[in-house]
Parts: sequence; structure tokens; C-alpha cells
Amino acid sequence: MSLTLYEEVVLRVDVPADNLKAGDVARLVDIVPGLPGGEEGAVIEVFNALGHSICVTSVRVSQLEPLREDEVFTVRRLARAG
Repeated sequence: MSLTLYEEVVLRVDVPADNLKAGDVARLVDIVPGLPGGEEGAVIEVFNALGHSICVTSVRVSQLEPLREDEVFTVRRLARAG
């Protein structure tokens, strides 16, 4: 799997700490080295449907995948804590 910086990617897993769900689309901002023998990390930025940045977070590279031609966007409400 090849990910390209500054392109959209899809989360493969939920990230509860940031209220993100598998299937959410994000922009890949950076790839960072892991610990020796460990997996690389990825810094992603998530935007709302209007294009406003709502979250910058990090995940493992294996938790992302590129967008595919046979996928379509969908919208979900962003639940707010508290």
C-alpha cells in the first residue's frame, strides 16, 4: 500500500479519543518513523464537510488506506463530548 503526502486517506479503525470513525476521510500531513523495529506513524488532519479543520492527530500507517475509485463520500454528525 502506498500513501502519498497531502492526499486524502481513509481511516481503517475508530479513533475514540478524537471522535473519529473507521471510514472517515483525512489528509495525510506527515509520515514519522517508528521506534527501532516498530511501525511508522502518520499525522493526519480531519476536516468537516465545509472544509474547516477539526482535528490533527496521529495514527499508525497501517490504520490508513488510500481512497479507491469505487468509494463514495458520506456524511455523519460529529458527536460532541459533554
